[in-house]
Amino acid sequence: MLLILGAFAIVPLLLPWLVGRVGARAFYVAAVLPAVAFVHAVLQTPDVMAGDIPFQSLTWIRPLGIDLSMRMDTLSWLMTLIVTGVGALVMLYCRWYFQGGREGVGQFSAVLLAFAGAMYGLVLTDDLVVLVMFWEVTSVLSYLLIGYYNRRAASRRAALQALLVTTLGGLVMLIGVVLIVVDAGTSSISQLLTAPPTGAVIDAALVLVLVGALSKSAIFPFHFWLPGAMAAPTPVSAYLHAAAMVKAGIYLIARLAPVFALSPAWRPIVIALGVFTMLLAGFQALRETDLKRVLAFGTVSQLGMLTVVLGYGTRDVALAGLALLLSHALFKSALFLVVGVIDHQVSTRDIGDLSGIGRKAPALAGASIVAVASMAGVIPTIGFVAKEGVLASLLHEATGGEVWAWVALIGIVVGSALTMAYGLRFVWGAFWTKKEADGSRREPTEWPRPSAGFVAAPVVLAALTLVAGAFAGWLDGAFAPYADLAPESSPGIPAPEHPAHLALWHGLEPALWISLSTLAVGAVVFWVMPRGAWNRRMLPFSAADGYNLVLRAVAKVSVAVTSFTQRGSLPVYVGTIFVVLVAAEGTALIAGGAWQAQLAAYQNPMQLFAAPIMIAAGLIAVRARKRYTGVVLVSVTGLGMVVLFATSGAPDLALTQILVETVTLVAFALVLRRIPSRMGDHNASVWPVARAVLAGAVGATMAAVAIVATSARVDAPISTEWTDLAYELGHGRNTVNVALVDMRGWDTMGELSVLILAATGVASLVFVTHRADTLPTLTAPLPLSGLRSRVPLVETAEGVRPRGRGDSRQQAWLVGGQRVSPESRSIILEVIVRILFHTIIVVSLYLLFAGHNLPGGGFAGGLVAGMALVMRYVAGGRFELGAAAPTDAGRLLGVGMTIAVACAIVPLLFGVAPLTSAFFEVEVAVLGHIEFVTSTIFDIGVYLVVIGLVLDVLRSLGAEVDRQRLASTSPAARGVSV
Repeated sequence: MLLILGAFAIVPLLLPWLVGRVGARAFYVAAVLPAVAFVHAVLQTPDVMAGDIPFQSLTWIRPLGIDLSMRMDTLSWLMTLIVTGVGALVMLYCRWYFQGGREGVGQFSAVLLAFAGAMYGLVLTDDLVVLVMFWEVTSVLSYLLIGYYNRRAASRRAALQALLVTTLGGLVMLIGVVLIVVDAGTSSISQLLTAPPTGAVIDAALVLVLVGALSKSAIFPFHFWLPGAMAAPTPVSAYLHAAAMVKAGIYLIARLAPVFALSPAWRPIVIALGVFTMLLAGFQALRETDLKRVLAFGTVSQLGMLTVVLGYGTRDVALAGLALLLSHALFKSALFLVVGVIDHQVSTRDIGDLSGIGRKAPALAGASIVAVASMAGVIPTIGFVAKEGVLASLLHEATGGEVWAWVALIGIVVGSALTMAYGLRFVWGAFWTKKEADGSRREPTEWPRPSAGFVAAPVVLAALTLVAGAFAGWLDGAFAPYADLAPESSPGIPAPEHPAHLALWHGLEPALWISLSTLAVGAVVFWVMPRGAWNRRMLPFSAADGYNLVLRAVAKVSVAVTSFTQRGSLPVYVGTIFVVLVAAEGTALIAGGAWQAQLAAYQNPMQLFAAPIMIAAGLIAVRARKRYTGVVLVSVTGLGMVVLFATSGAPDLALTQILVETVTLVAFALVLRRIPSRMGDHNASVWPVARAVLAGAVGATMAAVAIVATSARVDAPISTEWTDLAYELGHGRNTVNVALVDMRGWDTMGELSVLILAATGVASLVFVTHRADTLPTLTAPLPLSGLRSRVPLVETAEGVRPRGRGDSRQQAWLVGGQRVSPESRSIILEVIVRILFHTIIVVSLYLLFAGHNLPGGGFAGGLVAGMALVMRYVAGGRFELGAAAPTDAGRLLGVGMTIAVACAIVPLLFGVAPLTSAFFEVEVAVLGHIEFVTSTIFDIGVYLVVIGLVLDVLRSLGAEVDRQRLASTSPAARGVSV
């Protein structure tokens, strides 16, 4: 089972490539995996029926006691057969449904197969926390499937609606799961059911879990999302909304009901909401004219019935409930696939546009009639067996005095009559010959004959309803182990003399007559109801209206909150942060008790030299009136820190600090080009005294925090051991670098993520019309290869060519420099950059690979390489930057992050913790002793991310700003760059 689950995680990744090669025939391959899982489940049948339950487990999150465990008992076995069997048929059906090629089929096939894998894991996992994980995965994948037609607004809205409703329910359920796991002390489902916890906390947790289950299975008040999801392709409706996704909630209810159904809140919630949903949706199905929406509301109605039956919680009802679960998966998926064939062949699903198809498609019509017969409970289908079993068991409970049994029985009787009515409406609307208003026979709808393979899946599913009905006795023995987990009857009600069993014929008992009466009443309802559209609303509002009202309210509240808190003033934001800092830290300092201060005048004489300069620069920066002057003065404090680091035995920090200061200064310089040079030209600083007071308070608070924190130590710091630990654990003598890429690699991964987000945010603010990085294309008109020399170039109508004797342009040392305006060029700078660029890149690589034992590392090396790119940009403008780095900055960021993440994942394949490094050493004849630590690979990822960040900043704040400024000038000025 674990192996199959792993295959479900890998095979979908290959499907888009395969679809691109063979088209829709790739669905043959996609169908193999669920078919293999189906066969595997079939082979486990003897063990499941004998009580020898297959079980596999793999330790996953050991500290939390969470295992990737798979357990196939009776309920999981049945759900596995449904998920994989119907899934395989739907995959084969897609081969013809998507024949001819449609956009996005590769992604669709991958997501659909991945969804099948998520459902496979959901119904088999024995860990409640893992079940929640699979639960949310199905929500995300269903969002992608429902929104397949992403260019249609209706599809996007339906997908988002389904995602919000089911995810919200899932989050509520997660709270309930946490309460159960904490109270019970285990997340194992089998252990929870064997020794069920009790108490008020568990009762509350069960209500929260039911919220998730009911939202997933479209039970009122969450029922509205499923009809909207009919915007998805028909295979999605047939699989997700008949056999798989909506069954997840039913499965969870069925899993817990045998043990927890007698909880005080269980039956009132499950039965009341289930009955109401069944009647509401059944009535609405009679009003629809779209075949797919008829089935959608019919599905909601049937899910209400399943919720009532499988949630009731006694043996006989549970036994009939499993039969009903099987029958629903068969007949409803068959009917959805029938609608897909009709829609594919005639491009309409409207009842008013269809006429006479039954005579032209007898196999399709026959399959639909059999499926509808099973849905309505007509002998000899499995639907009849399930329906009669439900009625008989509930009748026994009701006559015994159980009030909720009466509610369930009456609701199911009325709901069954409505089921018969809308089932007849579906058959009549899809296949019957209609009449015109004057009573004449309508012309039959044109019917292109579909291929046999296209019709095979619904025919097979409909036929299985008859086969299952014929083997009802065998199903009784297969389903009995699950039913036996529940009590024989409700408290206070005598157990039946003989346990119920599934069979096609029980004799002329009351349940049979009730069942027949529902068929008759349903036929009468269909006959007397209007055949056309019935658009009159029964209520002035609907659940969908309530959903839209909530969304609008959330949007208005968010706008109001944003308007109040986000004023667009950076000083206000920073000031708020500082006020909170002073208030919080000041309160902690005052309430912390006695302080201890261990102060020294200085630790190094260099501090006496650097500190006054830093203080003076800070004070002068406050009085600076020009922005660039202020930036330079602020950088003086940073360079002072470089001196302090370098003289305090921290060369790594000094190197990194000076590089960061330099890159920051460059970024400021790029930004300052587009804003006024003097401060206060447009918006003068306000409240200077308040700002000064706040600044002083922040400085005093941080000084106090530093004094208290450094003086409060009672034990020796662990940092004294880091030098030895760095060599013993990370096999490196540079403690800082080993800590970043090995011992605290998780922190570094988080910081890389922040860098990528920052780069994306900056670029998104600058690239106002698009995010595409088109800078490398700027090098297209520039000479390549042999023409890329110091010979000056000129642009002519024929293209770029070397300067001839008649040309008088200045010599070019950089390719892009020739596109810079003459007043902005510096031949000395071009010469220096041409000479030093490659040397600086080599130095950056040296810092990268030497950083494990010497000052350097991926971060410092990346900054040095970034400075080389800065030099190219400053000397030759945006064209030279495009020539220096002819690749997308996002690719460097993505590749670097991918390498870092891979270094975290790969160790898991060898059974060790993430980010565990390996050490290799070898003696080479010429080179001598060579050592290599795999954390260096992680450092390479850091190196690429930092280069990508610098490149992204240069291309957004530099090149893109240049382009925008050039675009705003006159057309005559656009011939040269700046």
